[in-house]
Amino acid sequence: MVEFSFERLDVYQRGLQFVGHLFDISDKLDYVLQNSLGNQLRSAAISITNNIAEGSDKRSRKERAQFYSYALDSARESASMLNVLKLRKTISDGSYESLREECIIICKMLRRLIESTER
Repeated sequence: MVEFSFERLDVYQRGLQFVGHLFDISDKLDYVLQNSLGNQLRSAAISITNNIAEGSDKRSRKERAQFYSYALDSARESASMLNVLKLRKTISDGSYESLREECIIICKMLRRLIESTER
């Protein structure tokens, strides 16, 4: 099977796992939250991996860094929504802590990826 270069990035693979976890959580939300926060959560999560994929093939370093920055923004947006879910008591403390830690790791990886485009 042909592989795209972004699929070899650890941050992309971690992002995919993160997307899966956030989809699992959003699927369990009640109808009202599902149609507001759930949709936004899924969109932000998918945006992380989509922007990594899109940025990976940009010719200029500046463009690559821009898309990786969009991915970082989406990861932070996901973290904010996890805070709302915790506040609303719709996820367990354990799930919150685990996902928050994963989000922090992804953000650090994205920062390093952005910095690598600036060299």
